[in-house]
Amino acid sequence: MSREANHKTSGRYGFTLIELLVVISI
Repeated sequence: MSREANHKTSGRYGFTLIELLVVISI
């Protein structure tokens, strides 16, 4: 799945699961 597709799926959150993991890692 592309980032665009993920953003459409998780649009209400405004971030993808991968991006969330990156934020937590920082």
